[in-house]
Amino acid sequence: MDKITLSCTFFLSIVFFSCITEAVTYNVIDFGAKPDGETDATYAFLKAWASACNSGSGSGSGSDSNLGLTIYIPKGTYMINAAKFRGPCKDQIDVRIDGTLVAEPPVDYSDDAGNSGYWILFINVDRLRVIGGTLDGKGTNFWECKSSGQNCPTRARSITFNWANDIVIDGLTSINSQLMHLVINSCSNVKVQNVKIIAPALSPNTDGIHVQSSTRVTITESNIQTGDDCISIGPGTTNLWMDSIHCGPGHGVSIGSLGRNFNEEGVENVTLRNSVFNGSDNGLRIKTWARPSNGFVRNIHYQNITMNNVGNPIIIDQNYCPNNQSCPAQSSGIEIEKVWYENIQGTSTTEVAMIFDCSPSNPCRGIKLQDVNLTYMNRTKALSVCNNIGDDAILPDTCIS
Repeated sequence: MDKITLSCTFFLSIVFFSCITEAVTYNVIDFGAKPDGETDATYAFLKAWASACNSGSGSGSGSDSNLGLTIYIPKGTYMINAAKFRGPCKDQIDVRIDGTLVAEPPVDYSDDAGNSGYWILFINVDRLRVIGGTLDGKGTNFWECKSSGQNCPTRARSITFNWANDIVIDGLTSINSQLMHLVINSCSNVKVQNVKIIAPALSPNTDGIHVQSSTRVTITESNIQTGDDCISIGPGTTNLWMDSIHCGPGHGVSIGSLGRNFNEEGVENVTLRNSVFNGSDNGLRIKTWARPSNGFVRNIHYQNITMNNVGNPIIIDQNYCPNNQSCPAQSSGIEIEKVWYENIQGTSTTEVAMIFDCSPSNPCRGIKLQDVNLTYMNRTKALSVCNNIGDDAILPDTCIS
């Protein structure tokens, strides 16, 4: 640990006192981590976290000081196993990463407590910033095992935030996650910016960013290329703002799937703007199970979106039921209302670029399109399918049932 640097100047002739302070830094090297990519650094990382989290130095809750606590990961490659960084902590913590963190060779990411599916987990932590660095989930062997149909080890999400508040993730790169790259679950006031997420187009279940049961989340200036949804939005997500997202390859930005369970929190107040989709399977997607549910989707705004050779640029699918799993009436209980598409331009690789396949028992309400211009393979105006939409909708003139 680098101690607080404190320098003071005294002028006896004038009553003057000046102090300059610097943040306390916990360098993982000092706790035994070796940046060789071969030595297990998990324990060193956890020790550094425990020291910082339990420290009373720094600004402290309610203090006006500018001091803070930093966990520093220098340049190099660090191999770590599943690691749980638990709060609450006594002060704000910055995790500054100049190196690369790599997952251990294939292991089963489950434990005796039933906490499965995590590689790096922050839980019950407030006032945390994760800045820079690269996470390499080493997912290739897991994907190959899954595609072969074998009995495979439990795969892990690369980095997860559970029950965390006032979080900043800035400049992080995640590659080849075994499952989802970045998960925000049951959090409040989260800012994700300048992240880069990369996995092959055919890598299974490698969603870029997944948000659920969270509020006041912003995702900006990020580039996501993956094998599943670029951003997936689960139940209980409210007040989500996304801006300047580059998506593709991938499955688009998806709300859902929702309605798997009858009692489920809704999704509302979601905005995506100033974003580009390149060669993705979908663009703007809302997907719900064709089952009874008390959930909802409302107040969704898509604005200033460019589609470049996208499979389904705009799609609402309320008939999702893979393998006909418990969909007795093939009708979704999720209520969708007030979805606004504004200034959506570009090209579709399918002749039907817009699909509104809403629930027969709960027709979509308040669907409005303004300045939407999508062409099929850059040649002709694309068609639209419109099923079970309320009379208050403003729809394209190319709608067919």
